[in-house]
Amino acid sequence: MKYYENKKNINPVIMEGHYSYKLLSNKNGCVSGCCSGVSVYTSNDYPPPGVHEDQEGFMVIEGTGWARIGNEEFRVEPEVSFIAPAGVKHSIKKDSESAPIKVFWFHAAI
Repeated sequence: MKYYENKKNINPVIMEGHYSYKLLSNKNGCVSGCCSGVSVYTSNDYPPPGVHEDQEGFMVIEGTGWARIGNEEFRVEPEVSFIAPAGVKHSIKKDSESAPIKVFWFHAAI
């Protein structure tokens, strides 16, 4: 089993306002729905929110903007980390003057 992955070998999944690279999943040994990847948010407006049956954690790598978790909105910049609890809508948008926001994300079973 290959316990690692290189982003350059992954095709991005393109969605409204952002694109994502799913890096680690069950094919790499993750269990119970655990997976991780990198997403890049390119829009100055919130894209349609994500919502999942598990929790999703984020770490901002590049860019500045805003995140919305449920009804709470807050600033994001490099080194800010946050979590979207299971069943809670969440979305990220970049500032108009910012480069795209790059985040590392992971899903974990609850």
